[in-house]
Amino acid sequence: MYATQALTHVVPLAEEFDKNKVTPGVLGFIVFAALAAGVWLLMKSMNRHMGRVNFEEAPDPDAVPADSEVPGSAAGRAR
Repeated sequence: MYATQALTHVVPLAEEFDKNKVTPGVLGFIVFAALAAGVWLLMKSMNRHMGRVNFEEAPDPDAVPADSEVPGSAAGRAR
């Protein structure tokens, strides 16, 4: 069966519908449900990955503590 023949059989069925009323139908629901499921799976994956992240930063071994004063330097002194 050719596409044009299939369309000629479907067109009379379309005449029964109200032309002023537009609905997404079953295909719209399926697309929306697939998008919602995809977003839900992405959020679940993101939460799992964010749970594995360690936010504690290791102290820098070269950094000088703010409360200790290095002899011979003017850092930390108010003149």
